[in-house]
Amino acid sequence: MCAGAKHQLVFVDRFLATLVHLRHGVTHDVLACWFGVDRSTITRAVGEVRPLLAERGCTDSPDVRLRSLAEVIDHLGSSGTTGIVDGTEIRVRRPAAGRKDRDKFISGKNKQNAVKSMVVTDGEGRVPWCSPARPASCAHITQARQLGLVKLLVDRPAVNILADADYQGLGAQTGGRVVTPPHRKFKKDAPDWYEEMHERQRKAHSSRRIRVEHGIAHLKNWRALARHLGRREHMSDTIQAVAGLLSHQQTVDLKPTRQT
Repeated sequence: MCAGAKHQLVFVDRFLATLVHLRHGVTHDVLACWFGVDRSTITRAVGEVRPLLAERGCTDSPDVRLRSLAEVIDHLGSSGTTGIVDGTEIRVRRPAAGRKDRDKFISGKNKQNAVKSMVVTDGEGRVPWCSPARPASCAHITQARQLGLVKLLVDRPAVNILADADYQGLGAQTGGRVVTPPHRKFKKDAPDWYEEMHERQRKAHSSRRIRVEHGIAHLKNWRALARHLGRREHMSDTIQAVAGLLSHQQTVDLKPTRQT
């Protein structure tokens, strides 16, 4: 027999409450009023449904679902698609004074308390995977290495990954599979022809990589990722749940609206 009190909400209502909470940032108190239940009932519902959505993975097509970075790399390689990676930060509440590792959540870039996730998109900006959250003090390149990106690119089918300057150094470790902006050969007194060539190469790389920024922007449209006011330990499930829901929406949007 199952332990715990019987649910006051059917599963469809629990799913709907979780979806509204993630998409619009509606508080548990407001949702409790809408559904006519106690706040604790909504908290329990969100706490149960959110991990299920996170485990569901991202939808690349109606018959392909991706749940890990290894599956994403395999899928990109088998389909001959170029991937794009970047890190995104999500503001969170400041840890309590005196808490161990409190400073780990301070972003060196934005000087705010945040967590960081590595986002992978395809060349069209669709999101097939987001990593679990890490404290924002972790560098982008360090997070990529800890997630096993280098080993996956070396061992898996050939696939190119576009990245920004934060990932410079991974190209040499992966045999050139991670493509970053070109290094400057002249730090000062560069000839005019070199400045023009370097700027042209930099803009060409940026124009190809911009799709990941669009993918991150779509993720941040979900209020749960604009700024998180809940528990930090729930952030990994929240990020991956939103990524899965967004990928499903993007896949549905690709279907033709009418047949010719």
